[in-house]
Amino acid sequence: MRYRLSVNTIPASQRVQIRGSKSESNRLLVLQKLLGGFSITNLSDSVDTQVLKEALDKDTEVVDIGHAGTAMRFLTAYYAIQEGKITELRGSERMHQRPIAPLVESLQSMGAEIRYLEKVGYPPLKIIGKQIETESVAVDASMSSQYVTALLLVAPFLPNGLQLKLRGEITSMPYIQMTLKLLMRLGIRTTLQGSLIQVDKAFKSIINTIEVESDWSSASYLYSFFALSEMEEMRLGGLQKDSLQGDNILQCIFTNFGVSSTWEKTDLVLYKIGEIKKSVSLDCSHFPDLAQTLAVTAFALGISLHLTGLHTLKIKETDRLVALKNELQKLGATIRIEEASLSLGARKSDIVPEIRIATYEDHRMAMAFAPLAIKVPIQIENPEVVVKSFPEFWSVWKELGISLEEVK
Repeated sequence: MRYRLSVNTIPASQRVQIRGSKSESNRLLVLQKLLGGFSITNLSDSVDTQVLKEALDKDTEVVDIGHAGTAMRFLTAYYAIQEGKITELRGSERMHQRPIAPLVESLQSMGAEIRYLEKVGYPPLKIIGKQIETESVAVDASMSSQYVTALLLVAPFLPNGLQLKLRGEITSMPYIQMTLKLLMRLGIRTTLQGSLIQVDKAFKSIINTIEVESDWSSASYLYSFFALSEMEEMRLGGLQKDSLQGDNILQCIFTNFGVSSTWEKTDLVLYKIGEIKKSVSLDCSHFPDLAQTLAVTAFALGISLHLTGLHTLKIKETDRLVALKNELQKLGATIRIEEASLSLGARKSDIVPEIRIATYEDHRMAMAFAPLAIKVPIQIENPEVVVKSFPEFWSVWKELGISLEEVK
């Protein structure tokens, strides 16, 4: 199944309420299970969060998390400290192609009992939970911040806490900082000095309720929509001005695309500033999930774009660099990719209409390309993939004046 997207009537202004952050929700669910004593409000309604919640509540030996990469990493560390519990942790075919060796090796060096069931370095895993008393460990932080976060989430529940040494060039540092700030909100003492993190042993939670911030990653698609449209104003509700999420850098980045933001009470208001840069260069190493949105937005506006720090895109739901190149070229783009970078030439011809965009079982491919419907009719294959992080995405698109025609 696919959707054909085209413009119906786009309103001059619109307010969109953003739902809870998947990143915060998933961290808090693990901490709630381990620490207890607090409730969570504004929890993400994404499939990834539902999968993790169900896995944490299960008491079965085999746990299948499907496409949920965050769940795979967080649960690997979680099950490793569940003394006496044996778990076979599985996922989708693509999940079994996504590396997990840096996390497993760190846990094994701490005394965890984890075995690969198929290819060494990749899921599925057999985890035999045991008490771990190691007080320090090193972890490769260059491939994914989630390896680091998985260890940080269990660190307070070890007998003496944990000291983590981050090796390599640290990627997605804002996500590591998010984890540390959530721990501190719950009364767990942490310190970060250079590449060394200390997490103390947890005691009782100091709060009864914690509210999940709304999701800045979801907001990126609305920024893109606004940049490409003739809308005069868009209001985004639920976001936090002093956010824990690194993707709040959207406020700065999208000035390159003619969009500025201001806060009015609890709403973030987007408006046009008129000037659009002809060429943009960005290091995305701390916000790689924005890369697809930025590439599609730049292409639609005719801006040349150079993105670096994209090495983590190759191990996501798909190889996102290759996927971007394939789909943008269909639309008429001149694009070059390397191992960790993307270069997009300024568009010199009209966007090719009615192109079928393959989504590669990747939610961000579907959502990043959807704003192009403002410029030309396009078709999005397997549009249901958006439920992984933004289940109400297509409903929001309808509210914004985009016609969705189901094509079989």
